[in-house]
Amino acid sequence: MAINIAGAAAAYSRQASVVGASPMEARSKDPAQSFADLLGDAVAGAIDAGRQGEKLSTEAIAGKADLQEVVLAVTNAEVTLQTALAIRDRVVQAYQDILRMPI
Repeated sequence: MAINIAGAAAAYSRQASVVGASPMEARSKDPAQSFADLLGDAVAGAIDAGRQGEKLSTEAIAGKADLQEVVLAVTNAEVTLQTALAIRDRVVQAYQDILRMPI
């Protein structure tokens, strides 16, 4: 089952206007810039999750952090990394599918 990206974006916009606020409205009107901002924010969030996990791990080694917080931060970083890898794999697969398309 393929997802229609344009239809999904239109449905999101309609739903967001019903709710009252759309995060996409705060971004620039240029779709390429909005997509770049979205990817930049996602990458920054993934990096922050990794750094938080590393920071709490080093604090736990020094005996300054709660073990439960460390496990939560490391698990969050792991899930974020797995999500980023899955997205990367899908983008590469889509690119390869485009290259295989007959002209």
